[in-house]
Amino acid sequence: MSSTPPLSSLGIGSGLNSESMISALLSVEHRPIDILATEQTTMKTQVSSVGKLMSLTSAMRDAAQALTSSTLWQTKSFNSSDTSVITGSVATGGASGNYNISVQALASAQTITSSAFASPSSTLNEGKLTIQLGSWSGSSFTAKDGSSAVDIDITGDTSLSAIRDKINAAGAGVTASIVNDANGARLSIRSTETGQQNGFKITASETTDDGDPTTGLSALAYDPSQPTLTSAMSLNKAAANAQATINGIQVESATNTFDNVADGLTFTVGKVISDEVAVTVGDDTASMETAVKSFVTAFNSLASYIKDQTKYVPSTTKGQQGTGGPLQGDRTTVGLLNQLRGIINTTSSASSSYQHLSDLGITMGTDGTLSVSTSKLETALANPSEVAKALATDGSDAGSSGFMDRFRDLGNQVTDSTNGSLTLRQNALNDAINHNQARQDQLTDRLSSYEARLRAQYQALDTQMASLTALNTYVNQQMSALIKSSG
Repeated sequence: MSSTPPLSSLGIGSGLNSESMISALLSVEHRPIDILATEQTTMKTQVSSVGKLMSLTSAMRDAAQALTSSTLWQTKSFNSSDTSVITGSVATGGASGNYNISVQALASAQTITSSAFASPSSTLNEGKLTIQLGSWSGSSFTAKDGSSAVDIDITGDTSLSAIRDKINAAGAGVTASIVNDANGARLSIRSTETGQQNGFKITASETTDDGDPTTGLSALAYDPSQPTLTSAMSLNKAAANAQATINGIQVESATNTFDNVADGLTFTVGKVISDEVAVTVGDDTASMETAVKSFVTAFNSLASYIKDQTKYVPSTTKGQQGTGGPLQGDRTTVGLLNQLRGIINTTSSASSSYQHLSDLGITMGTDGTLSVSTSKLETALANPSEVAKALATDGSDAGSSGFMDRFRDLGNQVTDSTNGSLTLRQNALNDAINHNQARQDQLTDRLSSYEARLRAQYQALDTQMASLTALNTYVNQQMSALIKSSG
């Protein structure tokens, strides 16, 4: 009897559908892995949901933190009846008040211009320019306190443009430029800062003096305090302070900005005007109102998200289970919602005027979100110090603390990177996901071993069945031959 040839596929030798049978058995054994995979998907969704919950809680906390800032409640608004003339601001803690301001002069920088040269490449003889900052009173010059004269050495045959560059590089408090007109190239020199104290004079000394103050390097000198000096430089604009009158009092500034001229008031003038501009300084209730409404928006985003993630939708089909949000029944999430509502529904003794959030126009609707009565809030903000107490007081306990102080503290507690309840919940879910994956890997390894055993068993069965089939064929052939020979 010839040996049975090796089988190329399960079932050929036996005629059985071995692959189908193995697949059915493996499907049964794979069910625990499928269940674990479904559970893992759910937990990953929960991790994502808790992550967004932490983000929204942090946003709510930050909005509450903004309302606990003392700067917010001390900020003043600056209102000008003509912003083309007067703009300004008030320092934190500045006083409220009304001001009438007129502008007599704008601050200016000194500007002088040389006579015309043939071109920017025209050369001047060797020598030295000395520039000194200070103030002019007629032909009398007083050096600026704290400033020193700056010497600029000019080598022989230096061009006008090169002298410009040397002046600009000297740090003398002036800038130079070349202006071309119909007559040629002129050197224009301007003080870098405005104000009477930022005028300047220029003296020139030539290595070889030609005796003519209007030629050579002397042509760039400017010093009206020297009556014998005939200068080729002409004054275009004198250095001057800005001048204004505030409530009848004359004030001056080296720039067009008048710093802290009255109770933290700083203003900038834009043009000269004889009429008075009305300036009103008061509590910046607009910023306060915006901060309150920003908190309400952040709170509502958080509350709405919690509602969506914890909702349960009953099935419309009898006998079937409904569907729930990823965090439906999650104790940590539900606990956070209860804490948020608890702050809203409790009182605070921080302010004698506003003991409930509703006293400020902030109320909770049936859907768990907040709404603001603008008129009621604006009425309360007429007394901002009391509103600040109600919202921002850092009391010795919850009852004596402001509402925003409590929201801020709650946000910090639940999002704390080590012990925050939301952090711990997210960590627990991640640990469960890792454990789930390890269990899936373990069961997958077992399933692979089980499949190998099944295939070996069915391979052996195929081989045995093939041998029996061959034997049966042989016996039948022999019997047929015997019957034929006997006949």
